[in-house]
Parts: sequence; structure tokens; C-alpha cells
Amino acid sequence: MDRIDPRKILVIDDEPSLREGARRILSKMDFEVFLAPKGEDGLAIIEIEPISIVLLDMKMPGMDGMEVLKRIMALDRGILVIVITGYATVETAIEAMQRGAYNFIPKPYQPDQLRIAVSRAREKLELAIETKRLQEERKRTLEDLHTEQSRTLTIIESLPNGVIVTNPEGKIVLINPACYRYLDIDLQKVPGAIKIEEIFNNSELCSLILDISKGKYIDYADIPAHEIETKNKKFFMVRCRPVLGERKECLGAVVNVVDISTIRALDQVKSEFVAKVTHELRSPLSTIHEQLNMVIAGNMGENKNGKGSSDEDQYILSRAKEKTKALIATIGDLLDLSRIESGMSSKESKSVKVDELLKNIGDFLNARATAKKQTLNVITPENPLPPITADQMALESVFGNLISNAINYTQEGGQIDVSCDLTGNNIRVRVKDNGFGIDAKYMDKIFDRFYRVKNDKTRFINGTGLGLPIVKGIVDSMNGYINVESEVNRGTVFTVLLPLKKVPIGIM
Repeated sequence: MDRIDPRKILVIDDEPSLREGARRILSKMDFEVFLAPKGEDGLAIIEIEPISIVLLDMKMPGMDGMEVLKRIMALDRGILVIVITGYATVETAIEAMQRGAYNFIPKPYQPDQLRIAVSRAREKLELAIETKRLQEERKRTLEDLHTEQSRTLTIIESLPNGVIVTNPEGKIVLINPACYRYLDIDLQKVPGAIKIEEIFNNSELCSLILDISKGKYIDYADIPAHEIETKNKKFFMVRCRPVLGERKECLGAVVNVVDISTIRALDQVKSEFVAKVTHELRSPLSTIHEQLNMVIAGNMGENKNGKGSSDEDQYILSRAKEKTKALIATIGDLLDLSRIESGMSSKESKSVKVDELLKNIGDFLNARATAKKQTLNVITPENPLPPITADQMALESVFGNLISNAINYTQEGGQIDVSCDLTGNNIRVRVKDNGFGIDAKYMDKIFDRFYRVKNDKTRFINGTGLGLPIVKGIVDSMNGYINVESEVNRGTVFTVLLPLKKVPIGIM
């Protein structure tokens, strides 16, 4: 195919008038026409010219058409042969086609017959050439990136974050300078000479990168982020995504490595401060709350004797009690967050069956849903899911919060569907409602502490604004992933991915 030119055509015919007639017709079709009176001459022309189409007379002196056809096919250059003969029989046509002829037209032929046959052959050639070009483009893999002097490569090399690119076999084909620096990779090692396992001492992360490279994770929502710690106590967030071609085929994986050491240090200082302040506030607030209980109870007793405080006083005391209760709940949530961030969120890790856990939570919260005339469905797969190693109370907090939020932020008569399944090496849980939804402008804030979406539909819903931060903290501590999709007045879907195996933070 590389040695043919769709514009060049050869006519092999022992009749001069037919050769000239074909030349006149084909020249007007923008072909460069070569003429040969016998088979040997035609084969000699094919040897030196990139002929693409041959018009071949089957009955010639010397070497006949069948022998010429056989030799052209043996060249294996993709040449299309159109057989032309006055001895047209079904047997001759079948034999010519069996030997590789593209088409067959009988003598005498009309000019239009020749034009149509040759036009079809040219279209077939052009399509074959374009198909081969596309195949060659696909063969040009990402392995060329580390040697390609292009603007794209220049941009990648200047990025402050680490970037690693793999091919479909999981072989590293590119590492930018920031990644060499972050992960302390030997500068003498070039892409192709380093394995993923040499860079990340985390089997779960390495398996994930290999799976993405091989096209097992096309859906971005199924890909969890990983946090790693190096030997020199630096922390990095690692996110992986597939590299997709024009036809959505997977060409490999791109791994983004972000230095979060400063953020982790600031979070640690902040967590320690919050933990200390909340711990100091909890005791006096609990005392005030109990004293308010006693005052309210005492006033109610006096009211029976006609002496107690007014209804207004009772209202004020009740409100004070509610506020102190809310503050105590907030302090409890803050202490939970502090424990999560300090790595002490898991009290006791054991084997947990997530599908059974969801059923139990659904049964417990079903009364709340029924009170709002809502339908709460917990859908589990027919085949039980494999258990995961985790703190059961932490998981109950995660899914209890998500389902409670779905109930709170769904109108009366609404529906909440909780489902779970297995995807890759993760268990996926989805909590879907058809409630109020979240405006797109608030989506990047919902996991912030104390943040609550307030509008006419939600302003009467009580809460601390710490439920989702706690959920995300627990999921992150398990090397899991949480995602949210929402549309105003149509509902919200929270998706949680939990790894089947308990994976500690990688130490490199």
C-alpha cells in the first residue's frame, strides 16, 4: 500500500486502439495513464512505478492475462486489477476473482462501463489508504511523549505538579521533572526503565494505575484518589485518569501527583486547636444544659401550684435548652472530625458486610421516612457482596448521615433509593433522592465545615453543617472516594467507593 499512487493506472492490452481509447477516457478522469502492449512490459512498468490500478486483457500473445494477474498478486502491493477480455465466460470470471482480481468487465465495453469500474476501484483504494493512515496514527502510542519536542511536552514539563503517563500495558512513558523531584526518583532512570512499583510503595495504588492503563476504569466517578507519605515525611495526593483516544479507546493512564504537605501541616494545627477548644467547652455547656433542665422542670412544678414563671419565660428557657443541646452536638461533631483527621477515627477494624449494614440502617431510618410519607428503598444485589475490613461504627456514621440527609432534604411523598454493587476492586454505594437538589454554584462547598445550603425549602431544617465533612473524612481515611451529582428540584445522588482491602497510607 505504501508503494501505490491512486492517480496512476496501467493498461495492459495487445490492441493499440483499445489502449488509446482507454487512455483518452482515463486521462479525463485525472489519472496518469501508462500503456503496455504485453504482459512482460506491464510487469516492468509496475516494478518502477507506484501503479494502483491495472486494466488487464486476459487474451494476449506470450504471457497470458492469468499469469500476469498471478505475478501482480504475488507482489502484495495492494494493486487492484480489473480484468478485460472478449472471452468473457462465467468460469473465466470466477477464476480471475479467485486469483485476486478486483473486478471483471467484458469486451467490447462502453466508456461509461470503464469509468464506473475504475471510479469504484479508486474509491476503494482511497478508503484503504485512509484506513491504513488511521491505523498508523493509533499505533503511534504515548511512548513518543518523552522524546517529542512539542509545546504540549514543554507545558507538561513546566507544571508544578508531578505527572506520570503510562501506555496500555502500564509501562511508564513519561515522567516530568516535578515528579522526579517530589518522589526522589533517580535522574539517571528514564521512562521505560522504571516500573510503577518502584515509584509507589502502595500495592493498591499500583494495581489501580495498571487497571486504568488497561481500560478497566473509563468512568471517572469510579476512580478513587490516594494519599501517600514519603520516607522524608512529605504528603502527596495522587489522582489517576485514563487517557482516551478519539474513539474513546484507552491509550493509557495519566497520574497527577500533588504536594499536600503544607495543607496537612495546617490541618494538623487547626485540628489540634479545634480539639482543645471544643474539649474545654463541652463540660461547661453540659453543666448549663442540665441546670436548664432542672429550672424548666422546677418551673413546671410551680406552675401546677399557680406560682411559676410566665409562658414567655418558659419559651425562653426552652430555646436556651435547645441552643445548648445544639452546641453540644456541634462540639461532638467537631471532636469526631478531629479524631478522623488525626488518624484515630477507626476504633476497631473488622469484617463488615456492607449490604447487610445498609439494610439495618434502612430499617432503623424507615420510621423517619414514613413520618414524611416518603419511600425508602434499600436495594442489594442478589449475590452477597464480599466483606470489607473497616470500623463498623464509622461506616454506620457515613451511610446514616447520607440517608438522613436524603430524608431531610426531600419533600413529603418523595423517594430515597439506596443501592450497592461491586465495581473493580471497590464496593460502590449510591444514595439517591428526588428531593430539593443542590444548585451547581454550591457544589464545591458542601463538604466544608459548617456549610449548609439555605433557601426557602431548607431554612427550617436543623443541622450543624458537619455531617458531610465527617462523611468525607471517614471515607478519605479508608482510601475511599465520594462523589455527588445533583440538580435543583430533581434530586441528588451521593456515590461512595470503598476498597475491598484495608489500605494504609503508603510509606515510600
